[in-house]
Amino acid sequence: MNGATTDPPSQCHDCPRRCGADRRAGRSGFCRLGDETPIAWAGLHFGEEPPISGTNGSGTIFFAGCNLRCVYCQNHAISTPLSFRPFREVTPEELASEMLRLQDEGAHNINFVSPSHVVFRMARAVETARRRGLTIPVVYNSNGYDSPETLRTIRGLVDIYLPDIKYMDDSIALRFSRAVGYTDMIGAVLAEMLDQVGHLETDERGIAVRGLLVRHLVLPGQVENSRKCLRVVAALSPRTSVSILSQYSPRHRACSFPPLDRPITDREYDAVLEEALDLGLENAFVQELDSRENYLPDFTRENPFDAGAAAARRSFPPRSPTGRGSS
Repeated sequence: MNGATTDPPSQCHDCPRRCGADRRAGRSGFCRLGDETPIAWAGLHFGEEPPISGTNGSGTIFFAGCNLRCVYCQNHAISTPLSFRPFREVTPEELASEMLRLQDEGAHNINFVSPSHVVFRMARAVETARRRGLTIPVVYNSNGYDSPETLRTIRGLVDIYLPDIKYMDDSIALRFSRAVGYTDMIGAVLAEMLDQVGHLETDERGIAVRGLLVRHLVLPGQVENSRKCLRVVAALSPRTSVSILSQYSPRHRACSFPPLDRPITDREYDAVLEEALDLGLENAFVQELDSRENYLPDFTRENPFDAGAAAARRSFPPRSPTGRGSS
C-alpha cells in the first residue's frame, strides 16, 4: 500500500472531480465535506448480495456525502444536503473502533459504502484497525466514480471491490448524476480493481473473501445503456461477477426526470438479462422485480434496513442470467 499512512493532500484529488478543495482549511468540495470523516450509520446489513451478507451480515459503514448527485439516489437522506443529517464525525481511531466492534459482532466483512470522497481517511482507519486486530475482509462499495490513481495508493488495503457501473452514455451520466467523464474512466477503474483483487473468491460457506463484484442498476427507459455497461464488464472477462439490479424505484428528484418517474418493466429487465446471457456473463446475481420493496433504506430509523432485510435476502438468490430464482 502506497502513501495511505501519510496525511491526505491539502488540495483534495480523491475522486475524478479533482476539485482541489482545501479540506484541511474546512473548505468543502463537490461532496460538501471539509476535513471531517462523517458516518451516517454502522451496523450489520443483511440485504447485500449473498456472498457479502452471508448468514451473519455485512459490517456496513455508510459515509455521509457523495461525489455524485444522482437524481434517483436511494440514500439521498445521507448523501445530500448534509445539513439535514444525523451523522457523526469520527477520527481514524474511532472509525477503527467501529470496524473492530462489527468484527466482534460476527460480521463477515467491513463494508464501506460511498468511500470515494474520503479514501485517504478510510485507508488510515483500516491500517489502524489492522494493527489493532482486524482480520475480516475490507469491502470498497462505491458508485464507480473513482480515480484509478487514488485506488493505486490503497493497493493491498481492500480485499473486495463492490463498484457500480452506472453509465456508458455521457449524456445521461451528466443529466442524471452530474458525472463528468464517467464513461471515459469507468473501464480503467474496473480494470484497476480487478488487477488488485482478481475475480470473486468465496470460502466453503459461500462467503466472499476476495475479488471483484460489479453492480449495475437497470434504469427505466435505458436498456441500451445497460447493454453497453454489461459489454464493458464482459470485456474485462466473462468470469467477472456481476449483480444486475432490478430494485430501481423513483426516489429523491426522479419524478422530475422522465422516464425515471416509473419503475422498470419486466420487458426491460429481461432484455438486460438476455444481453448478459449473450455475453457469457455466467457469474451473475439477479433479482425479482418486487425487490424494490425490500431494499430501500430509511435513514430516519435506528436500523435503516429493519423492514426489508429478511425478505431482501430471500429475493436475491445467486443465479446465472438464464432465469430468475423464486423466493
